[in-house]
Amino acid sequence: MLNVAITIYNNLRHKVYHLYQKLHLERHENTKGRKLKISLIDSLTLALFKQKQNIQTKQSLFEIIAPPCSYKTLVMSLLRVWKNLSLLIGFMLAWNRQHAHLVKHTDATDLPVCLLKNSKNHRTMSGLASWSKTGKGWFYGLKLHLTSDLEGRVLALRFTSANSDDRGVCLKMNEKLRGFFVADAGYVSKDLERDFWIEGGRAIKIIPRANMKKLATAFDVWLLNTRMKVEINFRNLKLFYGLLTSLPRSIDGYLTNYLSAILAYLIA
Repeated sequence: MLNVAITIYNNLRHKVYHLYQKLHLERHENTKGRKLKISLIDSLTLALFKQKQNIQTKQSLFEIIAPPCSYKTLVMSLLRVWKNLSLLIGFMLAWNRQHAHLVKHTDATDLPVCLLKNSKNHRTMSGLASWSKTGKGWFYGLKLHLTSDLEGRVLALRFTSANSDDRGVCLKMNEKLRGFFVADAGYVSKDLERDFWIEGGRAIKIIPRANMKKLATAFDVWLLNTRMKVEINFRNLKLFYGLLTSLPRSIDGYLTNYLSAILAYLIA
């Protein structure tokens, strides 16, 4: 089991090192003062390893990896990498967009920052989180908006407060993308369809609500039947990469968890 973990860690480190060189992340290394006990490359790799192995806590990660430093040093190393994670994610999204399928899907999912029973006393994300309701009920937290193509490549994503309007985010997030887009009934809006339309470049097909009658061509039906593709990304991120969490005690902790889960998924 240990050998498997070491192999996974080394493979991740190789990928991180490749991206590190591509983006010249050495510019973000602190060259003054005492040398860091955990380098930026290893800090990024540890953050990705935690999510890829779905390790719930930093304490468990510390016990598994047994790094040559204190637990506090490990924690601080992980908390400082979220900005570098965002750079790496941006690179991966740009790469995916170069190879994107014509058909794309846009959707959003809930990201509760705590259990419902703890929401009234939650302080860490109080400046960013808000209340919203899904088919599963009320939650307190954020939303992850995501666009992927027919082959599952993630092309764009954005975090917002839970009460944000999905339609407004959809237009901004997909501003530079082209193709046929599919969205669910939560995006129903004549204004969105009009503003989204670019002749010969972009159109959006929105699944009508149950009480709406609308004619559909065979191509429309095929498009709408592919919509569940985007749900696979949300399911994998939540079930296998530990996207959901209520354990961090700082905003940096939440950001590191979310971004490292997404990057681990993108480079898997």
